[in-house]
Amino acid sequence: MANHDLMLGQSHNLALGQNQQVLGHNHNVGLGQNHDFQLGQSSDHHLGLGQAHDHDVGLGHADHELGLGQSHDQEGDDGHSYGHDNELGVDQKPNHDDHEMALPTQNHSMVLENNELVVSEGQELDENMELSMVQNNEMGIESTHGLSIQASDFALSPSPVIQARMAHVNPNYELSVGQEFPDVKSCRRALRDTAIALHFEMQTIKSDKTRFTAKCATEGCPWRIHAAKLPGVPTFTIRTIIDNHTCGGISHLGHQQASVQWVANSVEQRLRENPNYKPKEILEEIHRVHGITLSYKQAWRGKERIMAAMRGSFEEGYRLLPQYCEQLKRTNPGSIASVYACVNDNSFQRLFISYQASIYGFLNACRPLLGLDRTYLKSKYLGTLLLATGFDGDGALFPLAFGVVDEENDDNWMWFLSELHNLLEINTENMPRLTILSDRQKGIVDGVEANFPTAFHGFCMRHLSDSFRKEFNNTMLVNLLWEAAQVLTVIEFEAKILEIEEISQDAAFWIRRIPPRLWATAYFEGTRFGHLTANIVESLNAWILEASGLPIIQMMEYVRRQLMTWFNERREISMQWTSILVPSAERHVLEAEERARTYQVLRANEAEFEVISHEGTNIVDIRNRCCLCRGWQLYGLPCAHAVAALKSCRQQVNRFTESCFTVTTYRKTYSQTIHPIPDKSLWKELSEGDPNGSMVADVLINPPKSLRPPGRPRKKRVRAEDRGRVKRVVHCSRCNQTGHFRTTCAAPI
Repeated sequence: MANHDLMLGQSHNLALGQNQQVLGHNHNVGLGQNHDFQLGQSSDHHLGLGQAHDHDVGLGHADHELGLGQSHDQEGDDGHSYGHDNELGVDQKPNHDDHEMALPTQNHSMVLENNELVVSEGQELDENMELSMVQNNEMGIESTHGLSIQASDFALSPSPVIQARMAHVNPNYELSVGQEFPDVKSCRRALRDTAIALHFEMQTIKSDKTRFTAKCATEGCPWRIHAAKLPGVPTFTIRTIIDNHTCGGISHLGHQQASVQWVANSVEQRLRENPNYKPKEILEEIHRVHGITLSYKQAWRGKERIMAAMRGSFEEGYRLLPQYCEQLKRTNPGSIASVYACVNDNSFQRLFISYQASIYGFLNACRPLLGLDRTYLKSKYLGTLLLATGFDGDGALFPLAFGVVDEENDDNWMWFLSELHNLLEINTENMPRLTILSDRQKGIVDGVEANFPTAFHGFCMRHLSDSFRKEFNNTMLVNLLWEAAQVLTVIEFEAKILEIEEISQDAAFWIRRIPPRLWATAYFEGTRFGHLTANIVESLNAWILEASGLPIIQMMEYVRRQLMTWFNERREISMQWTSILVPSAERHVLEAEERARTYQVLRANEAEFEVISHEGTNIVDIRNRCCLCRGWQLYGLPCAHAVAALKSCRQQVNRFTESCFTVTTYRKTYSQTIHPIPDKSLWKELSEGDPNGSMVADVLINPPKSLRPPGRPRKKRVRAEDRGRVKRVVHCSRCNQTGHFRTTCAAPI
């Protein structure tokens, strides 16, 4: 609205009778920079400041007034909204309390010169910089004297609204001669903040260690400031300042002084309170507080700068890895922490970590079952996190070992499984015969065969079903595949395969290509305790994905804190249990007892029983803990037939469960503690006197060669079994050609 005048014609007389008021309610009156509100020279009555004449509209009266900053009942929202019934008019009905108009006085001045009401330059009354008085952009003044001024006589043509700006100027941004700053950086920062707060851009003329001179970036604007260093101290003081703007401020969306560092300083406190504060939220806050629109990249870079200061840079993380491993082993004796680098350039290659508390719990209390999985890191230098996870007696995941590698390949899987074998071999005299679940890619298969030759290695059904679903997008077929994997007998398995074959012979052929001993419960030789999937990444998804974008030491610390919390919480919860078996096993036994009530039991000898039910006849051997249904052997808990046999001879069912299902063993799982690691600022001090610590401090690991590629990262990982898979050829039913569908066919008819 720059340089627009609001004028009443010169030939009109404006008479306001006694007890007549200007009504103001629910309308925005905004007088922007350099705008005049004028009454013509020949008007008989005028709008004055503080006049006592009965026929004047004065500023400062208690009755019949247009007041500046008065404390009235009907004041608009935020001191800017006025109007009543969509019009500004002269009303014959006196109402002294409900129709007074108040304009805020803060940071505004109104002066009457030659019958003009002037709002001083550089000041604002409304966030939208417009005068909005009546509906349909009309303003009317009506009285019994017949005076009517409509939009044609009394109107504004506002400039387009570029951006909403804050009207309130913080007094902290006022500059004066003699004002001092601790150093040149503080001086520059204060001037930058002032320019942003007052909505003008600043151009630096001179800037060095002893002086700083700047002017307004708008050509012709006289604003200028000069600051210099005081002798003998780093303090800077303002020597001269021309604190007058004629430019009217900036009108574009951004701001030249809104640098990445300014963004970082603006949101530093918020990020320290909430590290998950998103760049989008940063943009919204800066626009709301400062009226500046920035790019997403500026907000992201500002956040990254603060996060790097808080958690350390990615490069520092790799450099401090040897010291971190030493501190981990010092605070958690018996733990394994090893870092490996490439010989030629000392760049990071591999990291292996396993805590002593996890090793003890797995070997002494967990089920002899391991799941192998990986997740791709989203940090600056990428990489892959390899995981080996066991299962506690209550069925929860029990992370055993972690490996970070520069990339997933056969050699790295071989190395990871070799490290896993070594830690188990060192900590136990009798290596347990493990059952291992994975996606059975080549690197894992070779690694398991080389390091765990006696282990039963089966497919994780999640990976298998995902591949099957991609090949045959049929929910019914996928459900039948899961049912075939879960049934306990060969006869039931073959029946499920026949059902699949009736729907799709191709699907049945696809399934038969994979040996059932690798995935089907009816054929699998190992003991999976009912676990068909490792399901590691999906189960740990809530915190693994959040940690995957951090620098490597921060990521491993995130994992350690999560494990430390888990161990403590599960240890405390188990102390409250009063049963003999863990809750999940207790529920299984109670359900089996309920089903066993209707079974008929015939005893052959002290150990062998025949159990007759509506499902058929099953033979139970309580000495060898087996049943013909195979449920006891596969789950480690007595099935309903076994429970019926045990009850018939008055045996306690709890005594015939695997030891890992007892509460006593469960408590042993989490009996050890994962200890905290001191802050990195103390590592050097704590390593003094330790010969290994001083040697490790001299070892520097460089970041890996891989960098994150440009563009948005993939949300879904590509399965190993899907790589190289030939895509199905699509066929057009319209032209009988391949490569497109009927809906996209462009061939002439």
